[in-house]
Amino acid sequence: MNDDGKHAESQISIQNSKSEIQNLEEVAAGVVFRNGLLLITQRRPQDHLGGLWEFPGGKRHPEESFEECLKRELMEELGIEVEIKELLETIAHDYPEKTVHLKFFRCLWLRNEPRNLGCHDFAWVGRGQLASYAFPAADARLLEKLLATGELWR
Repeated sequence: MNDDGKHAESQISIQNSKSEIQNLEEVAAGVVFRNGLLLITQRRPQDHLGGLWEFPGGKRHPEESFEECLKRELMEELGIEVEIKELLETIAHDYPEKTVHLKFFRCLWLRNEPRNLGCHDFAWVGRGQLASYAFPAADARLLEKLLATGELWR
């Protein structure tokens, strides 16, 4: 290290970069519609942001595409099959303990009734009911879009 401390500063920034990379989660989430209703799930109380409602999905494995991840997660979490449509929103959100990179896909429910396999609860909700559920801050922009865009619900 030199007298002006530059060596120490570069080590700190390298350590910070590594820790940020290690705390990055890539998540695929489904905006699943059936007959004008939207499927939402409630996080288990013991999980990060427990008790809040969310769009079902989960963490992407390194070898998966976001779409493959979403199909797997919806089967594991709810036992449902969907047709994945267009990407609706991409959001990066910083929580104190991690950064989450979320991709939200519009999906059409195909088969199997949802079951609480990996979530605390689930609900099929109409556009007028959505605002009465508490969601994580990371979902705010998508929620605004869903509330403002009626054609997504058709």
